[in-house]
Amino acid sequence: MTTTRGMEGFVPADVPVTAPVTKFGGRPVWLDAPRWPVNEAWDEPMRFVCQIALEPVLGEAGRGRIAYVFVTHADHGDETFFDPDVVFPDEGANAVVVQPGGTYRGATLPTATGPTLYHPGDGSDAEYTVRLRPPEEDDPAAPLDGDKIGGVPAFFQGDGTPEGGPWVLALQLDANFKPFTLHLGASPTAYVFVSTDGAEGRMVVQDS
Repeated sequence: MTTTRGMEGFVPADVPVTAPVTKFGGRPVWLDAPRWPVNEAWDEPMRFVCQIALEPVLGEAGRGRIAYVFVTHADHGDETFFDPDVVFPDEGANAVVVQPGGTYRGATLPTATGPTLYHPGDGSDAEYTVRLRPPEEDDPAAPLDGDKIGGVPAFFQGDGTPEGGPWVLALQLDANFKPFTLHLGASPTAYVFVSTDGAEGRMVVQDS
């Protein structure tokens, strides 16, 4: 049974995070050669959202693996742009790249850096680690609401699990009211899944 770790908060990074740990924003800590996803419709690099250490999610299958999450997203000052396909797992507007040795079928660039999360005020780059609750405080079998690593997805618009799989929830994130800008809809929750063998991932968004 997968562990559930509820998020208590985001911790600003005083210096760039270069360890293979769960974090939001900044630059990906690549474990293989960089593979920066490109939006299929716009042919532009997606924005890096976060990286998720997969051992707490998958156990042995996730040991030494990271899932990197990207979305199509506007630049600071142009938040009126919104790609509606970002909510779907297979429309080329979001991406989950797993390393090492993972499978990603979309277009990528061999570049280590690219667009990242930014702060809503001045548009400066944002980078945060996360503060998690102890695993024994959360029931791994319960569809816990709110931000969390692992566990059971708390869907609110029917079962949004992607086709294929089998999948395990890696991240559930309410995208609004964060210290960084992440525009995914009016009142969206993002769900990131990884396959049980740790080889690939998908992302879906439900919006009320």
